[in-house]
Amino acid sequence: MSVESPRMISAISATLASMSLLIFSTGRYLRHLEYEVRYVRNFTDVDDKIIARANELGEDPISLSRRYCEEFCQDMLHLHCLPPSVEPRVSDHMLQIIDMIKQILDNGYAYRVDGDVYFNVYKFPEYGRLSGRKLEDNRAGERVAVDSRKKNPADFALWKAAKEGEPSWESPWGFGRPGWHIECSAMSAAYLGYSFDIHGGGMDLVFPHHENEIAQSCAACKESNIRYWIHNGFVTVDSEKMSKSLGNFFTIRQVIDLYHPLALRLFLMGTHYRSPINYSDVQLESASDRIFYIYQTLHDCVNVLSQNDAAVRVDLIPPDTANCINNFQNIFVDSMSDDLHTPVVLAAISDPLKTINDLLHTRKGKKQEFRIESLGALEKTIKTVLTVLGLVPTSYSEVLQQLREKALKRAKLTEDQVLEKIEERTAARRNKEYEKSDVIRKELAAVGIALMDSADGTTWRPAVPLALQEEKVTAT
Repeated sequence: MSVESPRMISAISATLASMSLLIFSTGRYLRHLEYEVRYVRNFTDVDDKIIARANELGEDPISLSRRYCEEFCQDMLHLHCLPPSVEPRVSDHMLQIIDMIKQILDNGYAYRVDGDVYFNVYKFPEYGRLSGRKLEDNRAGERVAVDSRKKNPADFALWKAAKEGEPSWESPWGFGRPGWHIECSAMSAAYLGYSFDIHGGGMDLVFPHHENEIAQSCAACKESNIRYWIHNGFVTVDSEKMSKSLGNFFTIRQVIDLYHPLALRLFLMGTHYRSPINYSDVQLESASDRIFYIYQTLHDCVNVLSQNDAAVRVDLIPPDTANCINNFQNIFVDSMSDDLHTPVVLAAISDPLKTINDLLHTRKGKKQEFRIESLGALEKTIKTVLTVLGLVPTSYSEVLQQLREKALKRAKLTEDQVLEKIEERTAARRNKEYEKSDVIRKELAAVGIALMDSADGTTWRPAVPLALQEEKVTAT
């Protein structure tokens, strides 16, 4: 995609959908291409499930929602997600919601029943254009609420009459609250207009939520149009959809208690956003191992560069290094521009990282002409890509230490205990007790602590535990 001048990209993503990789990548990449991005992330804080949960807890629904919204924002901060341009909540936008419902009624697409307002899907011939479903497929009780007062089984509520124990607002149809679908249409129209570029959410929102959004937005304004719909796949556990009902549900905070947030981010971006993400310990361990390698390589590279004053001059970079950089840059642009194929980019980063390590550690690399210039150009290129992917830490040394601490926690060891084992193994090797030395190495490797011997002594780094390494090999 060529960009001649900054342009406006407007997008909205449903917050309480499955974890969406489009949240991670879209805004950063569009800004990288010099688009001006207006990103709206709306919160549904008035909803049947929220009200039911609040009643169980004896808590005000709006207060409960606010607490969960704050926790969600904290989770997104941990995962290096950029904040939205605006973050509207349903409870603050009743006037806009009521105005849109009035417009839909005035245009003849809805009807009133006992204080409720329903959208008449048969008035909108294009209903089903997003999901590909036909109206006759929408049987009552199958993701469509059963209500004998409705004209058609697929009709959905725009406004619900007040019920005891539920929050309500005054409207032309009496006290009540909005239906779920109208909330998103009203808030997106308020901040982006009726036509905007990208609308995102989970695969489970295609029908009926996004299908209903299209119908009611077009009913309110015939010029309504969304250019691109982006839907992310589910997170699965052992190939089953993650859900509370199956007992395989866990939160971001539970994961980052044991794994670094950037390792989790890398894991999520390792699968194309439209595909299901199969969560497993081996996958997270692999992501953690991989990101440690990336940051260690860049840390070592920056240390060498800091000892030299050579500026990055493209004309001094050897052809082999220049080709490596150009190939990586081309893969990055082609893959990200092709529906955000982050897994291809993450795989392609291996070549420039290997080139850096060759220049840093091999005899041939250390003697290469214009070595420092090559290292500088490679580090700059990789950092640019990692910035777009949201994977640049505040400090390489700091994040490496944090990754070590997480590994120690998973291994249920302290660093002092690991260092004692290293000393014990060093003594065993000195005494030629090689069997004992091997046992110590394997014991640590079993819990994800790898030992590395060099002329300067033995150090350790996080690694995939041996049992999980074997599981990974079996799976492949």
